[in-house]
Amino acid sequence: MKKSILFGLLVLLLAACSGNTHKSNQDSSGLAETKIQLTDASSVNVYYFHGKQRCKTCIAVGNVTEKTIKELYAKNPQVKFIEVKTEEKQNNSLVEKYEVTWNALIIAKGDDHIEITKEAFANALNSPEKLTALIKTEVDKRL
Repeated sequence: MKKSILFGLLVLLLAACSGNTHKSNQDSSGLAETKIQLTDASSVNVYYFHGKQRCKTCIAVGNVTEKTIKELYAKNPQVKFIEVKTEEKQNNSLVEKYEVTWNALIIAKGDDHIEITKEAFANALNSPEKLTALIKTEVDKRL
């Protein structure tokens, strides 16, 4: 029963957050940086994808993830938190590579990646320590 309720809430959150499908026309000044992020197989990149419109849970996922990376891997330049705004043209290659259609939390090193979006949304607000532990486990697997 708990899982059904949680799943229902997750679906509602996803619907609320996916309201913005418009792509804006912005300059490509960050294009070179995005290509480096896309092809750099020596680093573990923790990508947080999101659009312009974000709910409380979306914001919490980004905040918990960024805090986790900054606190646990501050001295490790091989681990990077990368916020990816899906509506920005310079991020199209990442959005396409990971087939992102709304918000996503992806941990990647080269072609080895895992999407932990569902777990992130389920835990960011009420059990951020679970999300932190999951991020740490997945990052450490790729170091």
